[in-house]
Amino acid sequence: MSQRVALVTGSEGGIGRAIVDRLRDIGFKVVTVDINPPADVILDVANDPLPEDIFGDVEVCVSNAGIVDTIAPAHSMSREKWNRDIDVNLTGAFRVVQACLPGMRERRYGRIIAVSSMAAKTGLAGKVAYAASKAGLQGAIRTVAIENVAYGITANCVQPGFVETPGTAALREADRSALLRTIPTGRLCQPSEVADLIGFLAADSSGYITGQEIGIDGGVGLGQFNLVGNEGRGARS
Repeated sequence: MSQRVALVTGSEGGIGRAIVDRLRDIGFKVVTVDINPPADVILDVANDPLPEDIFGDVEVCVSNAGIVDTIAPAHSMSREKWNRDIDVNLTGAFRVVQACLPGMRERRYGRIIAVSSMAAKTGLAGKVAYAASKAGLQGAIRTVAIENVAYGITANCVQPGFVETPGTAALREADRSALLRTIPTGRLCQPSEVADLIGFLAADSSGYITGQEIGIDGGVGLGQFNLVGNEGRGARS
């Protein structure tokens, strides 16, 4: 695995930086891509040309770039907001993966890891475009997995829940407490935990895992309703 080439989009965000650090720690040469400096490649994944001389050499593609700050309920979602989320989170993510595939298929090796969201599975009030874009991404990645499994290429999604980022850190204390009450583990996910999962999926030894959506959400996706007592004993008939 030493010096395999990995590409990480959205590299300058909190999760992105953790992913870059983790991959470098385990021996990858990492090319960073972001709309903001100091990334190695500055571009808008939704609209800018993708340089073939960079993307063609990628052996591990981590599609992490995304928009998370669009908030609007379905009945008042503007077309502009809808398009913004779909363009970046779905179309931009697919463009990056697509640009890496020819080289991977030629070498008959590749790891594709897309950062989705628990919202793709559960939905999320106020973020209809975001949830739709991430659900669409999962369908695209599963299809990529089907089409490329015979070429030694795996394709998986990770589904983070609520992550400790500057956005969640800026919440009012009351809002933060309310958020934590919805998480069974009682805490936010750390960016390093997402990065560790991605590092595992990026490894040579993960070649038997493909077409999966792997949650890392502190149990949020488990659901809260149950018919057992607080002590964990089964309900009696």
